[in-house]
Amino acid sequence: MATDLQLVRELAAAAQWLGVVATTRGDGSVHASLVNAGVLDDPVGGQPVVGLVAAGGARKLVHLRRSGRASVTFHQGWRWVSVEGPARIVGPDDPNAGVAPSAVPGLLRAVFQAAGGSHDDWDEYDRVMAAERRAAVLIQPDRVITNRQ
Repeated sequence: MATDLQLVRELAAAAQWLGVVATTRGDGSVHASLVNAGVLDDPVGGQPVVGLVAAGGARKLVHLRRSGRASVTFHQGWRWVSVEGPARIVGPDDPNAGVAPSAVPGLLRAVFQAAGGSHDDWDEYDRVMAAERRAAVLIQPDRVITNRQ
């Protein structure tokens, strides 16, 4: 799995950390959206996960709360890699026993940075994230699929 996650890191960086996250709606149909995502260590267990930040009102959060699973795909040209697995949401509307509410801003920063982001004013970043009720989505890599080109 570590080798596969290295490929995720490589293709995510090559794609400027843009990937497509897929969740399922209540009727079983697929909901897909373009996100910034990257690999980071889980704040609770320490194992690598794929993380992204989602706005509090995003439909993907509704789907994830119901299904608890997601897939993220990155590509560079014809090379691609997908990570599938259980997804945890950590944010103001989704408290997590392993992450104190006071640690959420730091987690959002860590996910943002893992997805290639940087910011000149982290206090402003934290204010915007709180105002938008943004949450971290952490996908545990149960399955990594690629075309290995």
